[in-house]
Amino acid sequence: MSPRKISILGSTGSIGRSTLDVVVRHPGEFDVVALAANSNVELLASQCRRFRPKYACLVDSSKVKELHSQLGDQKVEVLAGSDELVKLAGMEDIDLVVNAVVGAAGLLASLETVSNMDKSLALANKESLVAGGPLFPEILKRTGSRILPIDSEHSALWQSLTSGKADEVRRLIITASGGPFRELPTNKFDSITPEQALEHPTWKMGPKITIDSATLANKGLEVIEAVALFDMPVEKVSVVIHPQSIVHSMVEYVDSSIIAQLSNPDMRLPITYALFWPNRVQSEFGQLDLNKLSSFTFEPPNFQKFSALRLAFEVAKSGGTAPAVFNAANEVAVEAFLGGSIKFTGITDIIYRAVEKIDFISSPDLKDILKADSQARELARQTVEKLKCL
Repeated sequence: MSPRKISILGSTGSIGRSTLDVVVRHPGEFDVVALAANSNVELLASQCRRFRPKYACLVDSSKVKELHSQLGDQKVEVLAGSDELVKLAGMEDIDLVVNAVVGAAGLLASLETVSNMDKSLALANKESLVAGGPLFPEILKRTGSRILPIDSEHSALWQSLTSGKADEVRRLIITASGGPFRELPTNKFDSITPEQALEHPTWKMGPKITIDSATLANKGLEVIEAVALFDMPVEKVSVVIHPQSIVHSMVEYVDSSIIAQLSNPDMRLPITYALFWPNRVQSEFGQLDLNKLSSFTFEPPNFQKFSALRLAFEVAKSGGTAPAVFNAANEVAVEAFLGGSIKFTGITDIIYRAVEKIDFISSPDLKDILKADSQARELARQTVEKLKCL
C-alpha cells in the first residue's frame, strides 16, 4: 500500500511538530507533500530539509527571501501568503490535510480541504468549526470528505461515541483541567500577569491556547465545536473540571453508562488516532500505568469566576454568527493581554461587548461570517484602546 500523501498547515507549531514526530515514528506510512508555517523561517527550513516536501508555504510573505536563502539548492516550490495557504489545502495530490493553524485564519483552509471530493481533514484548528460551523454540513454531504478531530477532548468524544448510536447519547461531557487559576480568588484576577497565565498545570501548548485555557474560553470554544462536529444540541453538552487531565472527555448514554477515553496528556495520541483512522496502530504515546495513578477528582466549573465559559454556552445555543464574533473578539483580546495592553479580566469583558454589540445573523453564509469576524475584531480593538486608558 502506497504512503498517504499529507499536508501539514502550521507545521512549526506545537501540533505540527507533534504530527511530524508521529510521521517519523511510522516510516513508510506517510509522504509529506506540503508544509506551511506563519513566520518561523528557520524551523520550516529545517523541516523541509528533513522531510523533503514538494511545497513549502510561508504566510508571512516578507520572509520568503530568507526562506529561499536557508533552503539553498533544495528542490521545493515556495508559496507565500494566506491565499497560497488555502490553495495548498485543496491540492489534488494530497489525501490528508492536517490543519494546525492557530485562530480563525484556518477557516478558509478547512473549507477548501473538505470542498474536494473524498478528502480527510485532521482538524486541530477548532476555530474552523466555531466560526464556520453552519457552512460544513452541506459541503461534507456533497463531497464525502471527513473531519477527523485532533483536539484531545474531541478525539476522546469521537472514540467514546463508537460505543452507541447517536440517538442513544444522553450527553457529551467535556473535561477541563481548570487551568492555573482554578483555586485563585476572583478578586485577584485583575493582578494576573501573562507569565502566570502561561504556566498551564498539565499541557504544553502555544501562548494563545494557553491563555484561552486560563480563562476557560478554550473550553467554551470546545463546547461550540462539539455542537457542530457531532451535530449535538448544546443542551446535551456539559463541562466538568478534572484537574488530573487523565480523562479527556466522556459520553453518557441513555442507559446511564459513561464511556471515557483515558491517557496521560500527550497530543501525539489523538494525532496518531486521526492519522491512522479507521485503524489503531501500536503506540506508547500517553500510556498509563494504572498502578501509579492516584485518585481522580471531578467538580463543576465556576461559571461566575470563568464567565467566558458561561457566555460560550449561550453563544452555542444562539448559533449563526454569534460563535464567530465570540472567537474573533477573544483572539484580539488575548493578543492584547499578552502584549500588556489589558488586564486578564479585560479578555472576557471584550468578548461580552462584541457579542452584545455586533449584529446577529441566524443563517449565515461565508460572507456573513467573515463580516461578523471583521466587525468583532474592529470593535475589540476599539475596546482595547478604551481599556488602556483605565
